[in-house]
Amino acid sequence: MSALSVFPVEGLPEVRPGDVLADLLAAAVPLLQGDVLVVTQKVVSKAEGRLVPLDGDGAHRALVESESVRVLRRRGSLVVSETRHGFVCASAGVDRSNIEDGWAALLPVDPDRSARRIRAGLRARTGVDVGVIVSDTFGRPWRRGLTDVAIGCAGVAAVLDLRGTVDTFGRELHATQVCVADELAAAADLVMGKATGTAAAVVRGVDPAWLRESSVRAEVVRPPADDLFR
Repeated sequence: MSALSVFPVEGLPEVRPGDVLADLLAAAVPLLQGDVLVVTQKVVSKAEGRLVPLDGDGAHRALVESESVRVLRRRGSLVVSETRHGFVCASAGVDRSNIEDGWAALLPVDPDRSARRIRAGLRARTGVDVGVIVSDTFGRPWRRGLTDVAIGCAGVAAVLDLRGTVDTFGRELHATQVCVADELAAAADLVMGKATGTAAAVVRGVDPAWLRESSVRAEVVRPPADDLFR
């Protein structure tokens, strides 16, 4: 495995509804063949017009309910629910951070499609193929702290299936599937931060074997029938 380098994309302007992210990203950073570009959900949602005006906490609670297909847990104002995408997260992904007062951002309708659109646009503008990950910040059951995960991807593996390979002692692996898209999203967040306004990062040096067509929804989201806790 070669070394990875991760660096932030500086100089992106404030993204507004209708902006073409591929244009903004291509102008902001020189990309190389095989790079993986991680873009935060917030700017994808802004560009796609997934913004909703809010008037108080009551409107926020109603919006969370409308974006949920099922509420799993409530504790005070905290709601953990399942979205239409199959994600289980706080507040159905409805977010008021890093956005103007009185507004909330919703998750993209189809984050995998959003990633494919950005990737195709970058290819048309730069002539290089890159992987694209749309990332968001999720909490985790039974562990404190937040981390970024992939909610959409294109051109880079979501899950690396190691079943059938052998470990260093020659034992066959029967269950190991590595969510490399989540790992790349988390690595990118280390250079983007939560309050810096940096909305994208490039991961360079990714194993070429990881660069393939993929989907978070198809590969990462666990069907309820396979879930021991729902």
